[in-house]
Amino acid sequence: MTLPEQTTSRKLDHLRICSEKEIEAGCSGFSDVRIVHSALPEADMDHIDLSCRFLNTTLSSPLFIAAMTGGHPGTTEVNRRLGRAAERFGCAIGVGSQRAALERSDLRHSFSVVREEAPTAFIVANIGAIQLRDHGPAWAEEAVSMIEADAIAIHLNPLQEAIQPEGDHDATGCLKAIEELCSLVPFPVIAKETGSGISRETAYNLWNAGVQAIDIGGYGGTSWARVEGVRADEAGDPVQRRLGDDFLSWGIPTVVSLMEVRETGGPVIATGGLRNGLDIAKALALGADMAGMALPLLAPAMESDAALNAAIEEIHRELTVAMFLSGAATIRDMRRVRTYITGDTRDMIQETGCEKHYGDRSNSRRRI
Repeated sequence: MTLPEQTTSRKLDHLRICSEKEIEAGCSGFSDVRIVHSALPEADMDHIDLSCRFLNTTLSSPLFIAAMTGGHPGTTEVNRRLGRAAERFGCAIGVGSQRAALERSDLRHSFSVVREEAPTAFIVANIGAIQLRDHGPAWAEEAVSMIEADAIAIHLNPLQEAIQPEGDHDATGCLKAIEELCSLVPFPVIAKETGSGISRETAYNLWNAGVQAIDIGGYGGTSWARVEGVRADEAGDPVQRRLGDDFLSWGIPTVVSLMEVRETGGPVIATGGLRNGLDIAKALALGADMAGMALPLLAPAMESDAALNAAIEEIHRELTVAMFLSGAATIRDMRRVRTYITGDTRDMIQETGCEKHYGDRSNSRRRI
């Protein structure tokens, strides 16, 4: 099997495993977060405004339809439905890694259908940091052109690469490649983790490199250690399977990562284990500019447009109720809502030195 064929086959494996297996691991920290209740909301729940600003664009919702799939003919219909939903609800949407389509032009339609179905949506292209390093900015520009994207996410997935049988174990030069890209291209560059979180130190490095947003991709949702462990088990490779098991608990929980990164710059997208509209409200109250989901939308997207629309409508209802009960009529108001943080999440935050936050927003945060 050639390398492009391996990439394509792997994409279908990932989609199948994520839709059929239990692939979540750990705790994102949102269960330890409680929003302070407002007994006098002074807001009209029927007129809560979910619109927000992100990278100089007004969106109808802070829900970011996070990167899921593409790169195999069997993924085209899923991306088509996700694109239609993004257009209908005014959400931003990110596609899965476009490496397969950059290696094989016949797979491009599995990604370009998103723009076909979402002509006005904010769409984020996606390539890996290692592929950026190896192929240069031209690949990023081609990925953006392929789907007429508004921005590009450079995904960081060292844990997955370390465990994946086909993984690339050399991560040297990636930060320099991101810095070069940011200095050359006219479109925004977003740095995106894929499930292990971003630390304060890494965030500073990324801002200094010129990225315009960070998607923290924290620990507590889809575990790529578990996904690759399942693939290894199916391939009869017990050594790689054990490696996946050993690193199930590796990473920075989403809430902890958010608390670290939000102090270093902005904007910040919170992804990793968010499962409903209440989690989105918590993320916004903790300083996120948007909040993303992938796994909760995957099964509905594989089922039908109606199922996907119903899932997003429920998320929006939950977010609306949470905002009303917080006394927040707008997304901007959510940034002033207080929270209580307890349990292991609070303990970890205290270790980071971020525990003084709780409702206060640093004036030094950039808003783009």
